[in-house]
Order: sequence, then structure tokens, then C-alpha cells
Amino acid sequence: MPRNAPMLDLTNGKEGKLIIRFTMPMLIGNVFQQLYNVVDSIIVGKFIGKEALGAVGAAFPVIFVLISFVVGIASGSTIIISQYYGAKQFNNIKKAIDTIFIFLFFAALVITAAGLLLSRFIFMAIGLPEVVIPQATLYLQVYLSGIILFFGYNGVTAILRGLGDSRTPLVFLIISTIMNILLDLLFVLVFGWGVAGVAIATVISQGGAFITSVIYLNRTHEIINLRFRNLIWDREIFEKSIQIGLPSGLQMTFVSLGMMALYGIVASFGTDVVAAFTVASRIDSFAMLPAMTFAMGLSTFVGQNMGAQKPERVRKGYQVTLLMTTLISVSVTILVIFFSHSLMALFTSDPVVIKKGIDYLVIVSSFYLLFNMMFISNGVMRGAGDTLIPMLITLLSLWLVRIPFSWVLSKAIGINGVWWGIPLAWGIGALFSFIYYQSGKWKRKVVVNYVEEPEVPELI
Repeated sequence: MPRNAPMLDLTNGKEGKLIIRFTMPMLIGNVFQQLYNVVDSIIVGKFIGKEALGAVGAAFPVIFVLISFVVGIASGSTIIISQYYGAKQFNNIKKAIDTIFIFLFFAALVITAAGLLLSRFIFMAIGLPEVVIPQATLYLQVYLSGIILFFGYNGVTAILRGLGDSRTPLVFLIISTIMNILLDLLFVLVFGWGVAGVAIATVISQGGAFITSVIYLNRTHEIINLRFRNLIWDREIFEKSIQIGLPSGLQMTFVSLGMMALYGIVASFGTDVVAAFTVASRIDSFAMLPAMTFAMGLSTFVGQNMGAQKPERVRKGYQVTLLMTTLISVSVTILVIFFSHSLMALFTSDPVVIKKGIDYLVIVSSFYLLFNMMFISNGVMRGAGDTLIPMLITLLSLWLVRIPFSWVLSKAIGINGVWWGIPLAWGIGALFSFIYYQSGKWKRKVVVNYVEEPEVPELI
């Protein structure tokens, strides 16, 4: 058992209180995580220019494409860890941790090499404006040079989350974010390194968070005791991770490819629209954090309780989480709509960019409620180990709804047609996710032996 770690057993106690207690440190941490991207964009937009702003924005979906499959596979290990913890199988937890770090190390080497070789070609393929490509390529290549550090830190965070510890990563994340902001200002304003300086600041900050978190954990945990020379590969656990994580990996890969396809549509409208999309997406990412974070917290809650064979707690946890996040989503929608101009002006003073960004925010933020419902329902399924159906729902809403309708509507009504394709896809995804949740079939995917008892179907 851990010596001084704030691990949280989610299988006993009031469901809502436990989910809030576990999720709030994650939410604060994710806010700081997003500050990496937001501060980068503010500094780039204010002090380098809108071409550089578009370059940084265009690099992120490419980064997402390169890392998404690996992150998805790793998420399978997180689910397994949470279920092993719920079942108190601590020996298997240690094996799963060792296995995931070995996988992440070799995956990082492959991704770094592929990204460095293909970066410029990728930007040319999606039709990014020629004036933006050199800076986008530079930013991406510098960023990918430190991807092994990114994987390392996020691996530690995911493992701790599976064990019910959401507070420890927060401390390191706050320190890392502050370091990133200071280094951004130093490298861009003092040294004049441009977009390369922004990427270097991020790599150094992520590396610092990873190294310090490993040192700390080795002194405070018995379950997480990372000695890289002594890591042991467990084939059976990795196969289980693949079984659970492969659908998530494929889902994230196709989502990231969809983001690139969307950037291709947006890029056809010129640099101003690319810059507006970059800024609005940063604001959007903040607005959607509560739903995404509570969905992750709910997944751990579901994993532990299904591992402990307490499905009734899962149903109650879903109900209370959906209620809480619905109230948050409505509040966020109101704030984003009323303060859209002020939010855009934080990043740029260009009136055209601001106007295009406001159009995006007003259209998309009006439907955050649908996004919330889709994510929370999928969080239950993933926690139980059923990642295939969420993948299929995501692919349906993205590739059969969002991308085609965004393209068609962009031809009919201009760039706002691209924005309308986003909530349309959320609506389809929310509907199918809720229907599958109500079916209860996701309960059969639990890794730790679980025997389902007959129960009367009950709507939330």
C-alpha cells in the first residue's frame, strides 16, 4: 500500500461528494494544462503576429494525430489500474504500471522520428497557407523533440488518476505552468526566438514536471516506485490494455484526423480565419474542460466500483455527474456568449480575426449541453472497459456528420457553415451515447471478474 499518497477509495461513501472531491483537483490541473496552450497563443498573437498564431494553432491537430493512438492505448492501462485497485489486486497494479511505461518509451521514439520527417509535408497536405507553413513546421519539430517527456509526465498522471489520486499531479502541473509562462516571456520577449521559443518553453516545462514527479513518487509510493532499469514487461496485461485501449486509440486518431480535415476546410478561407479558429478553439477548450474532466473522473469512479462489483453506485454516480455538469455547461454558455469579444481581444487586436472568432463562439457555445451529455455518457462506458461503442459513436458523429456537413454548409453559407457542423455532430453523438448507456450492455466489458445481477431497467 502507498505510504503518504492521497489515494481515494471511490467504492464507499456518498457518490456525488466523492466524484467532486476526486474531480476538482483534476479540473484545476486541466485548467493549468490548458494555460500552456492559451499563454502560448496570447504571447504569439500579441508579440509575433497572426501568421505565427495560425502556425501554432495548426500544429496542435498534427501533434494530436501523432500522439493520439499511443495516448488511447495508454488509457486502457488506466482503466485496468482503476479496476485492479477497486479489487485490491496491488501486485497486478505494479505490473500494469511497469508495462505502460515501457510501451510509452518506445512509442515516443517512433513518434518523434516520424514527426520530424513528415512535419512540413503534413502542413502542405492540409492546404495551410504558404506564409504559415515555415513557422508551423519549426514549432512542431521543436515540440516533438520533447514528446518523450510529455508521455512520461502524462503517464504518471494517468496512473495516479486510476489509483484515485488526483491531487499529487496538480502540484507539479501548477509549478510546470508557471515555469512555462515565465520561459515563454523570456524566450520570446527577451531572446526573440519566436515560435521556436514558445515550443522550447513547453518542452522544458513538461520535462521538469516529469522528472520532479518521478523523484517525489519514488519517495512517497510503494505501488508507484519507478526504477527504469527494473521495469518488467507483462504481456498479458498489455494485451488487456490493447483490448480496452485500441478502440480509444483508434477513436482519438480518427478524431485528430478529423481536426486536421476541419483545418483543411478552414484554411481555404485564408489566414484571418485560421487565426480566428485558433483563438476560438483555445477559448472553446477551456469552456469544455468541466465536461471532459468530470467524464474522466466518472470513468475512474466507474472502474473502481465495477471492479468492486457495485453497479448501483455507478448508476447513481452517472446521475449526479450529469446533473452537476449540466448546470455548469449552461453557466459556461452564458459567460462565453456575453464575453466573447473580450475573450477574443485577449489574444489579438485584429478586428477581422476577432469578428470571425465571435461568430464561432456564439454558434458553438450555444450547444455545450449536447457536448456535456455525450462525454458524461461515454465516461461511464470507458470506466467499465467498453471503449468500442464510444469509438463507433465518435466516428459516426465526426466523419459522417461533422466533416461532411461542415464542408457542404461552408459552400452554402461560408465559414459559419463550418461552425454549425460542430454542434450538429455533438447532437448525434449525445443521442447515441445515451441510448447505449440505457441498454446496459457496457457492464459486460469489465476486466476484473464481474457477474451481473438481474435488475429492473430504470431511466435516469
